[in-house]
Amino acid sequence: MAAAPGASPTIVEYFEGEDFYRCGYCKNETGSRSNGMWAHSMTVQDYQDLIDRGWRRSGKYVYKPVMNQTCCPQYTIRCRPLHFQPSKSHKKVLKKMFKFLSKGEFSKGNNEEEPMDSQMDNAVMDDFVLKSKLDIHSDHRPLGEGYNEVIENEVEKKEEKLEDKKTKELNQSHAQKEKLGSGEPSSSVKVVASAPKPGKGADLSKPPCRKAKDIRKERKRQKLILKSQTDKLEGFQVQHEPQLLPSEKPKLNQRKNIEDFIFDILPEDAAHRLEVRLVPVSFEDPEFKSSFCQSFSLYAKYQMAIHKDTAAECGEAEFTRFLCTSPLEMENPPNGPDYGYGSFHQQYWLDGKIIAVGVIDVLPYCVSSVYLYYDPDYSFLSLGVYSALREIAFTRQLHEKTSQLSYYYMGFYIHSCPKMRYKEWIPHLLFLSISLLAFLVGQYRPSDLLCPETYVWVPIEQCLPALESSKYCRFNQDAKAVDEERIKELDRLRVLYKRTIMPYNVYKKRQKGPSDEAIVQQYADLVGQTCSERMLLFRS
Repeated sequence: MAAAPGASPTIVEYFEGEDFYRCGYCKNETGSRSNGMWAHSMTVQDYQDLIDRGWRRSGKYVYKPVMNQTCCPQYTIRCRPLHFQPSKSHKKVLKKMFKFLSKGEFSKGNNEEEPMDSQMDNAVMDDFVLKSKLDIHSDHRPLGEGYNEVIENEVEKKEEKLEDKKTKELNQSHAQKEKLGSGEPSSSVKVVASAPKPGKGADLSKPPCRKAKDIRKERKRQKLILKSQTDKLEGFQVQHEPQLLPSEKPKLNQRKNIEDFIFDILPEDAAHRLEVRLVPVSFEDPEFKSSFCQSFSLYAKYQMAIHKDTAAECGEAEFTRFLCTSPLEMENPPNGPDYGYGSFHQQYWLDGKIIAVGVIDVLPYCVSSVYLYYDPDYSFLSLGVYSALREIAFTRQLHEKTSQLSYYYMGFYIHSCPKMRYKEWIPHLLFLSISLLAFLVGQYRPSDLLCPETYVWVPIEQCLPALESSKYCRFNQDAKAVDEERIKELDRLRVLYKRTIMPYNVYKKRQKGPSDEAIVQQYADLVGQTCSERMLLFRS
């Protein structure tokens, strides 16, 4: 995707690899290290290419962890929403929200925990049990396939038991009547076999006696005949009725997808109304501007309640710098999403007030989750999980209009951090009190991790064995594979120097100070050949 005509080019100011600092995960005072740059402006395509090389943004600051030196390597992770199916725990969260909206009912239960951590331990167990059950069956058929067969077998078994029971009870009844006629008490009834009395033989006016097994076979045969006749009749009707469109055909024995849960129709007398609004991050946008004060108040409440920040640490200036400024230039190409590409606040309005805000970037190939903050009073709704599911559904919706947009990026996965491995979400405290949504392995399947050396995506299931033995791993199994975007021609890198754009070989001749080729080379290696030729590296 090329930048939109007239769009500002990406202008970045690179900072040489910084000293070690305190890790926001394991709390090691000198355990973490990253490279960073300040983005004065950035196109959505450049940022897409950068996050596909392990970069992430916080406000206008864009950084990349030094993976082989930091104490807790942070692997970029993405979900594939087009193949996503909600787990049992996800369905519980969605049903809980629907029940709250429709009837106003809720149970706080054990939801006083970190809101982003909600439901995780149960979710892990639920998924493990479900997977174990599925692995028992060798054919791994979905519920729709063979489900009717299982039900029919169960019905037949029950019918057999019922017929056997009735036959047995009938025999006992006849025996009891015979004995009771002789004056014996019912409690001492004993069925004693005796020779048949001489008589006229079978009563020809009555149907012959039949075994229960033969009766069952006859019933089954009658059912098959009836079903065959019904199918013929339905086939005749189908020929004379208008065909349903694919979207209108009834979905029999199919698993519900995420939209079936999220967009389930509420009753007219619903107790609450939830509206999700997508608002561009821009003070020139009237909706963003009018909701700013309410959004900021919610942010401050969240930070102080959940992250224990002081009022000074979550002031309006910090909020604006962190979540209301973005280097991304808004783009609205004709074949793009209805709202265009750029940075947005996805606001959750409950009965006329904001209870949660998801900060996201809509890029050419993905929706990238940046941050989530919400009203702690509504933590019983598991809003961390609910918002992630809404963002996955939103990505699927965008894909219908823009086919190349088909991924959901959730931030970093840190396998070496125990809390990350057992909790749904973890605050990522880095630099300007950054908090990036993190992802628990296996909960939003299918998902991939980014190889830190060759920058190819690898299914997370293939990465886990290596991560168990080493916290830093190269996921690409091809030993000969290299970074396809590695720098081949440094002289083609573009530089912005004294308000003039020039290739690096011209810049080298004009600079009068000491050579900074080592720093420029480091920058180029981190951003790759394509971005180095397209972005402008500011030098003073």
